Amino acid sequence: MSGIAIVGAGTVLSGDHRRPVVEDADTVVAVDGVITAVGRHADLTAEVEASEVVVDARGATIAPGLIDSHCHVVLGDYTPRQKTVDFLASYVHGGITSVVSPGEIHAQGRPHSAAGVKALAIAARTCFENFRPGGMTVHAGSVVLEPCLTDQDFADLQDAGVRLAKFGFGLYEDPADGYDQVRSAQAHGITVMCHSGGASIPGSKPITPDHLLHLAPDVCGHINGGPTSLPTEGVDTIIEDTTMALQLVQAGNLRSAVRIIEKCDAEGHFDRVVIGSDTPTGTGVMPLGVVKTVAELSSLSGIDPARVWAAATGNNARTWSLPAGFLTIGSAADIVVMDAPWGSTASDALGALSIGDIPGISAVVTDGVLRNLTSRNTPRAARLVQVRPLMPHLTADGH
Repeated sequence: MSGIAIVGAGTVLSGDHRRPVVEDADTVVAVDGVITAVGRHADLTAEVEASEVVVDARGATIAPGLIDSHCHVVLGDYTPRQKTVDFLASYVHGGITSVVSPGEIHAQGRPHSAAGVKALAIAARTCFENFRPGGMTVHAGSVVLEPCLTDQDFADLQDAGVRLAKFGFGLYEDPADGYDQVRSAQAHGITVMCHSGGASIPGSKPITPDHLLHLAPDVCGHINGGPTSLPTEGVDTIIEDTTMALQLVQAGNLRSAVRIIEKCDAEGHFDRVVIGSDTPTGTGVMPLGVVKTVAELSSLSGIDPARVWAAATGNNARTWSLPAGFLTIGSAADIVVMDAPWGSTASDALGALSIGDIPGISAVVTDGVLRNLTSRNTPRAARLVQVRPLMPHLTADGH
């Protein structure tokens, strides 16, 4: 067995927006990549002493690793859109421990035939099952819906393990014509995310609130704009009259995102708010895209940052049925340790987020393995962790 214990936390975030802070807890223990205990060090002494690695948070905050619910992967740790390699490994340094693909739409020469789109989705899913850049989990293989896809094609995709789909980039004359493919995908257990708002790249079309109401996908992708936002009245109809997950992204309209999360919080729809980066796109490669969104939404809306963090972790996990996203027994051990950045007027990570400061990340654990210390992308944390045994090779500067 391989065990890790993170002790000495000032605050432990649960990932559940209903109870965002684990009361009277300062320790998280994991064995073989799964969380086995969350509680007080005094009650978990035997489990901590049995752990091969012990991380002392020294009063900082322990939280579930961020889930980027809109990350444009293709194959390997490379983005054709920005011609950048190792971007996913860099995202881990931004506290992102897993990502969800919204369709491998940036693949060069992307196919539109039934055989081609099926092959691309299956290849991406299978490749990333065997490849964990920087230690992160990549939920890839999101089939791009095309008018040529039949019910049998979706049965084939289901048999191959594909459970993600994206609508908005297929060869449809009118987006409303995708109704049959959306229904068939859902009937075969595939979660459908739909583009919304203005066109984002050549080959996509604007998708209006009326289109979304007709198509009824599971997830309204970047409802705050990808990057062009939907009209306010249409957004309100989607919030009030549907059950779609409502995705807020960094590469969207910030004013719209703040209004949407405030409305959802006030009207009891917070369960449906999910967060992603929608990068790499024209906005670029953004290792801090998700944590930046959490800081912006926390500081500009006034909503408890522990709850906003849950929208980027537990809400994502529930929407896509992912194993991570919560600091609870049985969840995947994807964990970050963070604190107020050096020089902030805040005293801890939640305080930093509430004033719009990006926390300093001092440790990232994925699958129960300590992956890095002193993030090369966030500001330096005010309180750095201490690790036993020493692991200087994991620090940004090697010390």
